[in-house]
Amino acid sequence: MPTPTKPEIIEALKTVVDPEIHADVYTLGLIYEIKVGDEGIDVLMTLTTPYCPYGNEIVGKVEQVLKKFGTEVRVNLTFEPEWKPSEDTRIALGLSPEDEETIEKRREGK
Repeated sequence: MPTPTKPEIIEALKTVVDPEIHADVYTLGLIYEIKVGDEGIDVLMTLTTPYCPYGNEIVGKVEQVLKKFGTEVRVNLTFEPEWKPSEDTRIALGLSPEDEETIEKRREGK
């Protein structure tokens, strides 16, 4: 199977939806880095908060959709820098200040 291109990987990642926010991980800006090489696909990503109740599910789905390319997949989580939705993302998702307050509370583990 040929090595996937970055655009192909991005399209695959757009099928992984955060069940809480109902938007895909790529559009949300949760994917920080994608590397493709002879050794496989490496993804550096974050979650909306370290306490995301769907974290394992989201990471598992990222791995699952990328393994369909028939190569090794490594997904690494980081919380540096912490995720902050861009202005465009907030508008597209219809996030209100109250929604952002909820995200911030979850980030703090409340």
